[in-house]
Amino acid sequence: MDFDFSDDQEQLRDAVRRWVDKGHGFEQHRAIVKAGGDSRAVWQALADLGLTGLAVPEAHGGMGWGATEAMVVMEELGRGLVLAPYAAGALVAPTLLSAAPEAVQAEWLPRIASGEARVVLAHQERAARYRLDKVDTTATRTAEGWQLSGTKSLVPVGDVADAFIVSARAGDTLGLWLVERAAAGVTTRGYLTQDGGRAAEVQFDAAAATLLTDTDALAVLEHAADVGTAALCAEAVGAMDFLVKLTADYMNTRKQFGVAIASFQALRHRLADCKMQLELGRSMSYLATLRLGDTPDVRRRAVSQAKVQLGQSMRFVGQQCVQLHGGIGVTDEYVGSHYFKRLTCMEMQWGDTLHHLGEVSARMQDTAGVFA
Repeated sequence: MDFDFSDDQEQLRDAVRRWVDKGHGFEQHRAIVKAGGDSRAVWQALADLGLTGLAVPEAHGGMGWGATEAMVVMEELGRGLVLAPYAAGALVAPTLLSAAPEAVQAEWLPRIASGEARVVLAHQERAARYRLDKVDTTATRTAEGWQLSGTKSLVPVGDVADAFIVSARAGDTLGLWLVERAAAGVTTRGYLTQDGGRAAEVQFDAAAATLLTDTDALAVLEHAADVGTAALCAEAVGAMDFLVKLTADYMNTRKQFGVAIASFQALRHRLADCKMQLELGRSMSYLATLRLGDTPDVRRRAVSQAKVQLGQSMRFVGQQCVQLHGGIGVTDEYVGSHYFKRLTCMEMQWGDTLHHLGEVSARMQDTAGVFA
């Protein structure tokens, strides 16, 4: 099987990497974190590269590219520690909007593609424990239209986004609605996350909403979650790749007893183990991306398998690379500590390792194992 990337995909990778190297260095990252964890300038730069329209159909002003191209972009953004909510606003949101009425798509997808609007999913609730079907937010139909009431947690850039796609229940029916942040009844409380990004608690109090779908909404939400998880896996591969190379360079320059510590066999073995975990994560990231177009059962199992492996790899690589650096590895002034924090937080996003291990187990009860 040929796993080589096409010329177009390699050119896309090079374009993103050049922008990361020139326009998003470590000092820019620290400045963004100090400013609150979000930068419209970074989002506009991504839009100028055409990346915000990557997953938007051509009919709505986008590029209409697929999951592999998204994976290429996410790897480079992970390598550059770009914490802009790219996956949330440019990959997950278009996936959800594909189930919306044509009029809603025509209103929002061109704005997403141009970078004018950031639309993010608001689905997490305090008691949900990563379950997408555990939703307490309610939707009520009135003479003026739909109104939503409830609270969503950890919404990416929730206090500065332009609109939210919200999961809610109308009676016993799960549906998806779009709510503009400026709508009456919407209140937000933004905060800096541990990895330097930005999120918010969003409360809806009879907020006006537009129905996207109440037919197979859970299936649509699961598909979008799988897209987001696969993108996160690719981002983690990029971040681990950078951290392993950073650690190798450090070991080749740091001297102890008059020689570089890279000459110590025990430390070389630990770095080799990190490389093994990185490559295991990379192969499973590829699997998750390639399975996004399969049937829901196959797709969901593959994505959960990938997230289990990436969770293990992120934890191992992050901890080992920090230890191989010694005390400098945890200082705020050193770039490695920021990658460690990002990897730690990614392990908890879109379901932690234990959650996805349960998902894999539930989908393998009728098989003998990984070869089925």
